[in-house]
Amino acid sequence: MTGCVFAVNWGNMIVIAVILAILAVAGVSAWKHFKGQGDCCGGGGGTVKAERKTLDQPEVQRWRMQIEGMHCENCKAAVERQINRIEGAACEVDLKEKTATVHCDRPIDPETLRRTVALMDYRVTGIDEIPTGSTENRKD
Repeated sequence: MTGCVFAVNWGNMIVIAVILAILAVAGVSAWKHFKGQGDCCGGGGGTVKAERKTLDQPEVQRWRMQIEGMHCENCKAAVERQINRIEGAACEVDLKEKTATVHCDRPIDPETLRRTVALMDYRVTGIDEIPTGSTENRKD
């Protein structure tokens, strides 16, 4: 043998380069996600706000739900939008506390609220009725 022969298999080098590029993009995306930025939950990097819904009639019922799986403002807006689609319900999400407060101008079954949130792949870990005269979680 004369000297060192270094044979480069260019096919393998290209595959390795592509894999490294994919890992780099995935790493940056994951970093932004866990910091609460970026494309979390399909938000496209911007903050999407849900329209604040007001009730047509006086409040007769109020629920507080504990929800797991919300990570960012886009998650918050998505939950608010979905619950606000329920006739007679107006929702406010506290992302830091991972809770949603639902004000109702008619009786609404808590199972309806639970199913609505579960359809979005979030998990309701608790739901409690709050007396309507309470100022708890009211943002007036």
